[in-house]
Order: sequence, then C-alpha cells, then structure tokens
Amino acid sequence: MSAGLVLLITMLPGSWSGTISAFTELMMAEAVGLVNTLDNWRVVDKIILSTKTPEKKKIFGKGNFQLLTEKIRQTAGITAVFMNVERLSPLSEREFEDAWGVKVFDRYSIVLHIFRCNARTKEAKLQISLAEMPLLRSRLKNEMANLDQQGGGSRYIGGSGETLYEVQQRLLKEREMKIRSALAKLQKKRHLLRSQRKHKEFPVISVLGYTNCGKTTLIKALTGDSGLQPRNQLFATLDVTVHAGQLPCRMTVLYVDTIGFLSQLPHQLIDSFSATLEDIKHSDLLVHVRDISHPETVNQKANVLNVLKNLQIPDQLLSSMIEVHNKTDLINNYECLEPGALPISALEERGLDKLTKVVEEEIIKSTGKQILDLKVNLSTNQLSWLYKEATVQEVQVNADEGSALVSVIISTAAYGRYKKLFGGR
Repeated sequence: MSAGLVLLITMLPGSWSGTISAFTELMMAEAVGLVNTLDNWRVVDKIILSTKTPEKKKIFGKGNFQLLTEKIRQTAGITAVFMNVERLSPLSEREFEDAWGVKVFDRYSIVLHIFRCNARTKEAKLQISLAEMPLLRSRLKNEMANLDQQGGGSRYIGGSGETLYEVQQRLLKEREMKIRSALAKLQKKRHLLRSQRKHKEFPVISVLGYTNCGKTTLIKALTGDSGLQPRNQLFATLDVTVHAGQLPCRMTVLYVDTIGFLSQLPHQLIDSFSATLEDIKHSDLLVHVRDISHPETVNQKANVLNVLKNLQIPDQLLSSMIEVHNKTDLINNYECLEPGALPISALEERGLDKLTKVVEEEIIKSTGKQILDLKVNLSTNQLSWLYKEATVQEVQVNADEGSALVSVIISTAAYGRYKKLFGGR
C-alpha cells in the first residue's frame, strides 16, 4: 500500500436522520486515527451515509452511490476509499473499485496494514501473514470471477486435472500450513520461556487495555526501562515484550506489554494473534489500563472485557484484575467514582506508589507467597540462599549470637526447599 489521500466513509445501518451522534463522531475520529497511523496517508474528506447490510453486494441505494461517485470524481488526488466497516464482501469491494477506479479498504485491511508496518519480530510477521489469508482468498475469488467472464478461470492446467482456481487455492492452503507450522514451533519456544520464568518464580503481570491507552508509558514508569519508547499512535505495540521491575517489598516482577485492543477488530485478526495473547492467560495478575480522558472510555472498557471473555481468561484472574484510570493529567480535578479503580498519570508518574502497593498485595495473594520471619545462622549460607531464592525485606543482626532475624517473602516451594536444607524456622 503506497502513500495516498483517503476519502473516509462511515456507514450507519438503516435510515439516517442527518443528526451526527457523539458516538458516530468518535467512531469517525478513531477511523481517521487509523489512517493517520500509516506514513504519508491522510484523510482529505469524510462522509456519513446510511447503508443496507455490508455483506450484500448493494450496500448503498442508487442516490447515495451516485453521491459518492461524484464526490470521488470531483475531489482531486483521492487515491483510496476507506469504508469504516469490519469487512466488505468481495462482491462489494469489486463493485466499488470498478466504479470509482481507486483502491477500497475496509477496517480489516487497514488494521492489517498497520500491523504489518509495526511488526518487528518473526512471530509477529508470521501472525500477520496468517491474518492475510482471508484477504488473499477473497482477492483470488474476485480474480477468478473476472477470468470466468472471459472463459479462462475454469480451464484445466496442463494434464493436472486442476483448474487455475484450484491450483491457486491449493498453493494458498500449503502456504497457510507452513505458516501455522512455523508459528507452532515459536509457540513451543514461548511455552519454554514461560516455564523458565515460572521455575525462577518471577511473578508475571500483564498490562493490557485499549490501543493508545498508555500501557507502554506505564511500564516504563514502573520499571525505569529507558529502552521503552512510547508512541502516541494506534497499535504502536504489536510484539509482546517483557520488562523486569521491583515492587516496594523488593520482589522482582515481570511486566508484559501486550497488543492494544480495538472496537470492531475482526475476529480473524484476534485468532491470528491468539498465541501472543495467550501470555495473558498465564499471568499472575492483570492490570487493565484505561485512557480515562477519552470520551468513549466506558465503551472501550466494555470492548476490552469482551475480548478477554472471548479469550477464555480464567475467572480468578479476571476477578483479581486491577483497573487503572490513566491520563488523569488531561482532566482538571479528576475524581475517581468507580470503586476499586486507581487514578494515575503514567506520563507524570502520579499515583504509582498506590498502584504498586495494590499490585504487591495482589501478587502475594495470587502466587501463594508467604511473609515470614526466619532466624538464620550467620556462619552458614542460609542468608545468601534466601537472597537468591526469596525476597529479603529486612535483616536484623544479633552479633552476640552470630544470628539474624530475616523478614522474607517466599513461595511455598522455596520454603519447602529451605526447610529441607536448613531445618525449621
């Protein structure tokens, strides 16, 4: 997809009175944001029209279709049209492109291209290739329909007994199988990394939320990781990354930066990234970050919760999820009215002390760790073992006895090993 000027069409099902609701304006603004995320692309005009069913060939009535055709012809420089619906049928896409002479994109193809531009790792690129399959099949169907009209699509190739369409379908199927096989190998590697983290008993905290809500900025503030470079754009984070941080009790935890969610995100895209999102299922704690300054923050929350439900996140993990109201610096005198939610500004690092304290409490609860006072003999390696295998909070040395009282946070498994090596408390 090269650079260009885009006409954005937001479609409302049924008849439309002409009054633009706040929700429609916000959906339009989000669609503009999607286009602007692409380098050198910009929206030159916007229009809202009533439609029939997007799955049918004839989405618009004759009047609206003629209106659009004239607008495209009269607006200089338009190189593409973005129909702000989840998916267009192959028939509709073909009809529009034939009539208007420009490329036509739906929400699926626009989001897919943003993903392609932001992918960095081999896994993300493979997942995008998998997500492209429905588009490639639709295009193949369109191309074969054109060939059939010319009498070429159903001809057999050589002596193979296959038509051109069947050959192309088989090649796509073989390509899909190779992609799935490569992803399965990477998934095994991801599973191994999770097992290693579990063996080292580092608690894992997945930070999730609607796209551009400030997840990366929050993780940078919590960990001090200078390598993190938050960007103010949709889907800036596509590859899941892990960052170490410390809680007030000095326990090391791992924060997982996840892909952002989006309303009307086609389920095929979610399916393609299911291996990546699987990290969420294996977390010890979820932190849901909300851009509380966004006018549609309530609907964004509902969208995130719906995606989590579809991912079949364990009930226990969902019930312990911490909700964070981010970007309070953009609201004058913000007052949090939702019970249990924590107001913060990740950018200005306000409210983080309270957040880390709550995270600490939930992590200790969810991981089954214990807070113990252990008396150790300083002539042995007990203290160094505890520093290595547990979180040492405080050490009170008794020089006369050659001992120390050590306050630790320790897992049940580690405490079992401690007792086996050194006896009881």
